[in-house]
Amino acid sequence: MNEKASISRQQQKSRETKEKIFQAAKRILQKKGYEELSIKNICEEAGVSNGSFYHHFKTKDDLLSYYIEDQPKIDPDLLELPDNVEGVKAGIIQVYMNYVKYCRELGVEFMSEYYDTKNQALNAAIRMERPYPIITVQKYVEKAEQAGVVSLNVSIEEFTTDIRMIVIGNVFEWCVKHGEADFEGNMSRSLGKYLDATLCGGKDQK
Repeated sequence: MNEKASISRQQQKSRETKEKIFQAAKRILQKKGYEELSIKNICEEAGVSNGSFYHHFKTKDDLLSYYIEDQPKIDPDLLELPDNVEGVKAGIIQVYMNYVKYCRELGVEFMSEYYDTKNQALNAAIRMERPYPIITVQKYVEKAEQAGVVSLNVSIEEFTTDIRMIVIGNVFEWCVKHGEADFEGNMSRSLGKYLDATLCGGKDQK
């Protein structure tokens, strides 16, 4: 019992430290920009040691990616598979509506600084470690294809690349317009048009 309580306290302390580090990074981004977002500055702002930082994150981009990509987490295995192509499209759009909501929670200032060309966390080639939205969608579509619910008329690699670029474009537009763009409407509309062009009924559809 005491051992379990001790583990729970340790886990709570670890979560608090992780959040403290993130909040420090967020403040630096908002006040000074990505150029000033060094691990040294983050640790000083958070009041933690370098060792504590590296215990939780590998790099500063890993820190940002944890919150951008992992927080609006949806387990692909828990997504209910619809019985028609329209249901699959709606499921994909819902994944990104959750992402839009989370971007809004983090704020346009934070997202504007995060979407910096120097931020390698935006490089899909190196961000395959966690089930962030595009991986969720990939597994979801693959499952729908295997079940014969949908058929994809492009390769899955091309599909995920296109969607990732559509999403980045919508986030960038929202940031450039300082949050004044119709974020939800634009994301839903552009994704919907792309999905209409690439997804059709599978072999089990009439």
